[in-house]
Amino acid sequence: MDIKLKKRPWYIRHKRKLIGAVAAALLIIINIYLILEPRTKFVDKEDVTIAEAKLDDFCEYLDVEGIVHPILNIKVNSLEAGYISQIKAPEGTMLKEGDTILVIDNPELVRSIETERLAWEKQQMNHRLQRYQMEQKSLTLQQQVFQAEYDIARLSKSHNLDKEEARMGIKSRAQLEVSEEEYRHNLQKSRLTLAALKHDSAINAIQSSLLDNELRSEHKRYKQTEQRLDNLIIRSPVNGQLSHISATQGQRISSGESVAQINILDDFKVQAHISEYYVERIAVGLPASVTYQEKEYSMRISRVVPEVKERTFTVELTFTGEKPDNIRVGKNYRVEIELDKPEKKLIVPRGKFYQQTGGYYIYKLNAAGNIAMRTEIVTGRQNPEHLEIIKGLEAGDNVIISDYSLFGDAEQIRFK
Repeated sequence: MDIKLKKRPWYIRHKRKLIGAVAAALLIIINIYLILEPRTKFVDKEDVTIAEAKLDDFCEYLDVEGIVHPILNIKVNSLEAGYISQIKAPEGTMLKEGDTILVIDNPELVRSIETERLAWEKQQMNHRLQRYQMEQKSLTLQQQVFQAEYDIARLSKSHNLDKEEARMGIKSRAQLEVSEEEYRHNLQKSRLTLAALKHDSAINAIQSSLLDNELRSEHKRYKQTEQRLDNLIIRSPVNGQLSHISATQGQRISSGESVAQINILDDFKVQAHISEYYVERIAVGLPASVTYQEKEYSMRISRVVPEVKERTFTVELTFTGEKPDNIRVGKNYRVEIELDKPEKKLIVPRGKFYQQTGGYYIYKLNAAGNIAMRTEIVTGRQNPEHLEIIKGLEAGDNVIISDYSLFGDAEQIRFK
């Protein structure tokens, strides 16, 4: 006798299909959740740096490296050509004005000066001879003038005597007329002779003066030539430190060639190189500062060299007040150059995130502080410490400012 089997429930009979359908439904639900739910990254809160967006004073400034230089460098040039025979002061020597640095040997110049000396001595002898001749001529002219004046006086007396004899009847009227004619002729002749002599005397005096002037000029020329010997000794024109000698013993140098440099150490300047991006915003007079050993020292830009080399240009800064005690040439300082005046702005610290996001987004924490959402922002000006936030954040918002490389493209960060 056959036994009738009990029919199994439908879910038993179709369990494989049911399991497959449930698995497919779960997969679809998970995919829908992943599509609708923001991409999430779980991190430890201790692994990130969180900062607060604040409304505070903001000033755009540059943080650059500055190197201390002497306030002034003096180039020392040779006035004469020749060979370096001696180096009296080594590099680094503290010099006073007039101290000897180098000695030059120039035999040709020495011979030239000796020739000039002999020519000067010969000129002196010629001058003395010419002076003697002119003095003799002056005496002769004086004698001739005296004789001419005597002749005029004698003619006048003789004429007066003839007139007296004619009045007394000793001489006839015809004789008197002849006498007067001779008198006038001789008188005119004597006067012309006297005038010529005085003219010659004046010329003689002028020639004598010119001769003296010529002698003085020759003497001055000789002295100037003689002073060239002193130019063979190169001396320090100022008080300072001999920083560099560009010649060696035995080297031939030309006239006007730079042979040394002297640093003026009465004051200092700081030289810095700035990116060409700021070339139109940097100007003489901009304030700056140096912080050293927790003390700030005020500075200002004193010179701008607008020429761009290797995408940077150079500025020089000077201290406006007190200087660091241990300042010296070659020392490095971090210099902050202010580009504008402080203003109240919404700012966040400039962390590593800025290099990765370019300032286009930031992760902002929720009120509970357990989730940080990716938030688009608009940044403005910046300095080495802070970013100006124009849009996307409010004062009091907490944000992640540390490295974003571990976050990938996550929409939200959840803290474990």
